[in-house]
Amino acid sequence: MTTNAGLSIGEFSSLARISVRMLRHYDQHGLLAPAAVDPFTGRRSYSREQLVRAGDIRRLRDVGFGVAAIGALLAARGTEDFASAIATRRAELLRELDEAADRLALFRQLFPEEGDMPAITVSTATVPATTVVALRGTIPSYPEEGVLWGRLMPLLAAAGVVPTGPGGVIEHDGEFRESDVDESVWVPVAPGTHVPEPLEVLSLPTRETVVARVEGPYSLITEAHARIGAYALEHGLTLAAGGPDAPLPERNFNVYLSEPDAEGGPVTEVHMPLA
Repeated sequence: MTTNAGLSIGEFSSLARISVRMLRHYDQHGLLAPAAVDPFTGRRSYSREQLVRAGDIRRLRDVGFGVAAIGALLAARGTEDFASAIATRRAELLRELDEAADRLALFRQLFPEEGDMPAITVSTATVPATTVVALRGTIPSYPEEGVLWGRLMPLLAAAGVVPTGPGGVIEHDGEFRESDVDESVWVPVAPGTHVPEPLEVLSLPTRETVVARVEGPYSLITEAHARIGAYALEHGLTLAAGGPDAPLPERNFNVYLSEPDAEGGPVTEVHMPLA
């Protein structure tokens, strides 16, 4: 029942849409203390003005901030620190959304339902001889390949090199690595192209490969490798070993047929050369 002293904890809980348990939790952490506590009964009461702070707390909680962060954010309201924290959380949520979409795309390939279209198709291919300009480097992990692209493209522009088609990546490791991945990103160029270091010109011969065409997020590339292996086994084909000790034409490579943000998602060819 509402009294002149304010709202009971139950009434405040109902109006604020915060459970009594969480109101006590926020009090313990100095985030939202009652307006008054009866010294004889221990009953807590809240003022209606506190509903504004309660609403702010609930909103920050609902988008994923913890108790300690909420207290700091409310103290920093209106400052650059507050705006920066909100922008960072928004970026985190967008990244989580992208990751969930990638997992769902993979899930639908692993456990398809009626009507689901295959995003990975496997076949053999003859890759014609080509000249490429490449930049080799070690990156923290496969998803961070963009670091190399961020270095390659300005170097190409400075050298006046114009790609003649879609580029890709060559994997130099003979194993799947969780960190310190050795890769070369590349673009095709006209024969006779010359470039300064750290760029290099590679002349790649005609290669026979098993290729998986991936129409969807890059998270499907690992599954594409598995399907290439299964395809080769089914058709009696022998894949090249690849790896740093193998000749360059025997190493695995990808070709990116569209940009990451292309309408409908990226399209990638995953190639594993035949022995």
